[in-house]
Amino acid sequence: MTSTSAAFSALAPYGWDESWAEAFAPFEADGLLPGRVVRVDRGQCDVVTADGTVRADTEFVVPRDPMKVVCTGDWVAVDPGGDPRYVRAYLPRRTAFVRSTSSKRSEGQILAANVDHAVVAVSLAVELDLGRVERFLALAWESGAQPVVVLTKADLVPDPVTLAHLVQDVETSAPGVPVLTVSALHGDGLDVLVALAGSGTSVLLGQSGAGKSTLANALVGADVMEVQAARDVDGKGRHTTTTRNLLALPSGGVLIDTPGLRGVGLFDAETGVGQVFTEIEELAGRCRFHDCAHESEPGCAVRSAVENGELPQRRLESYRKLLRENQWIVAKTDARLRAEIKKDWKRKGAEGKAAMEAKRGRWS
Repeated sequence: MTSTSAAFSALAPYGWDESWAEAFAPFEADGLLPGRVVRVDRGQCDVVTADGTVRADTEFVVPRDPMKVVCTGDWVAVDPGGDPRYVRAYLPRRTAFVRSTSSKRSEGQILAANVDHAVVAVSLAVELDLGRVERFLALAWESGAQPVVVLTKADLVPDPVTLAHLVQDVETSAPGVPVLTVSALHGDGLDVLVALAGSGTSVLLGQSGAGKSTLANALVGADVMEVQAARDVDGKGRHTTTTRNLLALPSGGVLIDTPGLRGVGLFDAETGVGQVFTEIEELAGRCRFHDCAHESEPGCAVRSAVENGELPQRRLESYRKLLRENQWIVAKTDARLRAEIKKDWKRKGAEGKAAMEAKRGRWS
């Protein structure tokens, strides 16, 4: 079996440290081998170990629960030899990037594990969708990782004033989040991103055509990811990346590149939503009523901020939308919360009916 010192030497570039070694100790006593998952497909995965990269089957790790399957970024315990080889367990995750599945069931799908930085790539080749940026950031904050927004293809916005306005728009939608402008084609702005990615594990997120694979190649310093041109009409790509791949960076960190995400559904991300809309959460603390819905209640600090121009109406609408969506997802598995939502709907319906009858009374 590979020695502990050899494991440290081989796995340190992938993020192995004393804490992981301590968590792995019980599996080492059973003769298993530590490794990090660099790719998963069709119930199997590639695991980098001190003995090299091995192919292993994941059937021993609860394959029917989308939240408990082995995913890219996991640290795992694998058989030291044999054919086939198996992943016997994964170590407790420090962070996990999770979205809701596209099915009608209330399930989460884990996209990447043990991530320190969530890099949200947004293309400047098309009109900014700030609502989508906020959605990605909510999931990133909820994961436990530190988000950063990278505005790609900055070379397509040559006017510095226009570029500054775009950056400001994103910064308003991403409080507390670094916003970088990058042109991977010309290398502009890459130095800051390289420094960030060189510390810990980063995951690249974004829609198809956002330039993630180009960024990955720039960070790795080689053409490891295939790149296809985005459509001129809408800037969308064609899912160049089809699996999540973990790549070691020459700067010292590791990078997980992901396929373009069409659907980015929230999954129990109330804390993440609150982090994205910190200014609204702070304003809500000044409302007259603690359960203020920020609609027509008297003494609503949030509505006052909208009316005096302090808070954009778009931000409030996006906040409401994400909270409603998240509440609905959580309610699918929480009978008590479902009952509370129905009760609230009935209350609001009765209030609306009473208001209409009052208006009719004034008109008659």
